[in-house]
Amino acid sequence: MHYVTAQDNTKLYVKDWGTGRPVIMLHGWPLSSDSWDDQAMAVADAGYRAIAYDRRGFGRSSQPWSGYDYNTLADDLAAVIEHTGAQDAVLAGFSMGGGEVARYMSRHAGKSVAKAVLVSSVVPFMLKTDSNPHGTEQSVFDEMTVGMKADRAKFFAGFFKDFYGVSLMSHPVSEQLMEASRSVAMQASLKATLACAGAFATTDFRPDLAHFKVPTLIIHGTDDKTVPIDAAGRAAAKGIVGSTLLEYDGAPHGLFASHKDQLTKDLLDFIRS
Repeated sequence: MHYVTAQDNTKLYVKDWGTGRPVIMLHGWPLSSDSWDDQAMAVADAGYRAIAYDRRGFGRSSQPWSGYDYNTLADDLAAVIEHTGAQDAVLAGFSMGGGEVARYMSRHAGKSVAKAVLVSSVVPFMLKTDSNPHGTEQSVFDEMTVGMKADRAKFFAGFFKDFYGVSLMSHPVSEQLMEASRSVAMQASLKATLACAGAFATTDFRPDLAHFKVPTLIIHGTDDKTVPIDAAGRAAAKGIVGSTLLEYDGAPHGLFASHKDQLTKDLLDFIRS
């Protein structure tokens, strides 16, 4: 296994496939880098270098007690970029991973980054406030915390239905894929799961948007119930100068699975452009 050591000695599990221009993929909560596998395979097959890693506390990375704030997570990304020697990289962040992209662009001045992609991203601000009226009520996040503390496995059984847009009339992914997602989610530490949920729910990335100085692609589903598009993708597109927004009509949060062919095509087109 390939590990990168972060500043506080946390071990981050890294996949590094292919050669060529690096494309660094940051996964969403509460999954692991495996969620990017379909796109990573396509990126490597297309002649690029696909780099993806498990966030601290998740997947095969170490499970420290601390470090689940976005400043530390951005520093973890910086450690991966430095260790892999990535230059002129494309940063692609899904959901919570979009926050790491945004904070890296401000905290590390976008070092070694040539393009950025935000997919179903939490950027710029999820929490509903007077200045963010389209955000999600604090009570929703409080209920999530209660549910995870009471019975995390049961909570995730319901969570992934909304995540992938599964209902009585809609089955964009298989039951087996949802079972696999629940299994991956349960591999994370409870501490990391709760702390990261708090981080993506309450971190305000609006000040970070001005630091996107590179071409930026934003992809978001119009039926995303996990990270609603108005407070996320559409708001990010307004705040990032020169960005391009692609709206997937009727798509749920988990685009990497429900719309994987479309996402893969759009990602490769953007890398090549």
